Amino acid sequence: MSVRVRYAPSPTGSPHVGNIRDALFKHLFAKHHGGVNILRLEDTDRTRFVPGCEEEIVESLRWIGVGWQEGLHSGGDHGPYRQSERKEAGIYDREIQRLLEAGHAYYAFDTPEELTEMREFQQINKQPIGYFGGVWRDATPAQVEAARSAGKVPVIRQRIPRDTTIVLEDAIRGRLEFDSNTVDDPVLIKADGMPTYHFAAMVDDHLMGITHIMRGEEWIASAPKHAALFDQFGWARPIFVHCPVIKGKDGSKLSKRHGDTRCLDYRAAGYLPPALANFIALIGWSPGGDRELLSMDEMAEAFDLHGLQPSPGVFDLDKLKWMNGNYIRAISGPELVSKVMEFADAPDTQDYWSREGHVEEGVMPALQSMKAADPVLVGEAIRLEQERVITLADFGKACEFFFVEEPQLDPVLFDKWKGQPHFAALCDYFVAWCADKSVVSNADCEEAAKAFAAQQGIEKMGPVVQPIRVVLTGKMTGPGLFDLMAALGPERMKKRFERARGLAG
Repeated sequence: MSVRVRYAPSPTGSPHVGNIRDALFKHLFAKHHGGVNILRLEDTDRTRFVPGCEEEIVESLRWIGVGWQEGLHSGGDHGPYRQSERKEAGIYDREIQRLLEAGHAYYAFDTPEELTEMREFQQINKQPIGYFGGVWRDATPAQVEAARSAGKVPVIRQRIPRDTTIVLEDAIRGRLEFDSNTVDDPVLIKADGMPTYHFAAMVDDHLMGITHIMRGEEWIASAPKHAALFDQFGWARPIFVHCPVIKGKDGSKLSKRHGDTRCLDYRAAGYLPPALANFIALIGWSPGGDRELLSMDEMAEAFDLHGLQPSPGVFDLDKLKWMNGNYIRAISGPELVSKVMEFADAPDTQDYWSREGHVEEGVMPALQSMKAADPVLVGEAIRLEQERVITLADFGKACEFFFVEEPQLDPVLFDKWKGQPHFAALCDYFVAWCADKSVVSNADCEEAAKAFAAQQGIEKMGPVVQPIRVVLTGKMTGPGLFDLMAALGPERMKKRFERARGLAG
């Protein structure tokens, strides 16, 4: 079988983790089989249309590395690829007439008030909720014409077969059976003439030769309607693949409180696209074995429907951070510097870190100080912090002490060390040591620190290296002390020791 799948988002909001996983699965599946992934826009719900959303969808896919061989911005033999344009081309009008003529669809003229009354009656009498025909499923042509003459505007509903079992095979869950008497008659064409998802998506899937309908498990309840529609048209059914839902670590539905869910927010937060793609693809899918860090090509080679799990996938932000840190550490020095600088300049980075809830973290001022610094020092600072950061954004705060004139001193730490008997002597020693030097190595710095310890009769190096770190960086954590001393250079160190000596009194 030549695999053909489609990613068909609606332009009703920003792509989030669930959307991107859907797109990733299809990209990987098509690539694994040497098939075709189609990008189609399901934009028939004009009341929820969001301007600019299509562009954001395309940008999100391209950023994370999802490709498509046919569809929007690529063309192909099965266009148009926007459903609104397919509607204008008369595709859905033609196909709905076939259903009406065959008796598999019917006009229904129920008013909103009548539908509300029907649902209330069903609830009170503990009946299945839904539209199961009313007076219109078996209405005569004369009744339909009378309703039209009275100015009523109909919808067109699918006539679900009754007193039978609708059976379909799901690639993940196996055989699924549905009592057709519990399946309601869905609207196929709305009163405004626009097709619903139930109709347009299935018609398009057939006409575009889709072999596998891959979608979230929330669509299982609709699967018998769609399977029946293919049967009523006399079309071969695609293979249904209902992927597991994504939940947070606490077992609840994924939401913003579990982490950013808008795809491009991850870019602005400093995550790398291959890391995010790797992480999202493993939510509900296993490549086999204990492999976790995989490139897109490696995932495509391993991707198989048997690896998809029926149980919910878990969104674990800590795992994403771990993965992203690993990807950052795998980047070469010059390439990483370039990525950090591009990140600092990106408009969406600046927008994201100026939003409420992020601005107080001080990421943008830290990145700006980096941009204005000596490029050589920037490269060295990024190299030294590469092993410690999780995201590109982390480089700003992690490296900030390299670039500011006076790093903010942790008051608790500074007060602890400035009261030590040897602190003033330590500052004086290094002010003098730095005075006649222009460049120092980490070995020079280590030798100087040991020499001071010997001079003061200090046996262990902790009481020496710890106050040096606080004076130079303002904190107790960071890269190797002697490496960062060499990177700062004598002039910067001298100023910071002089400042600390003055503050100590």
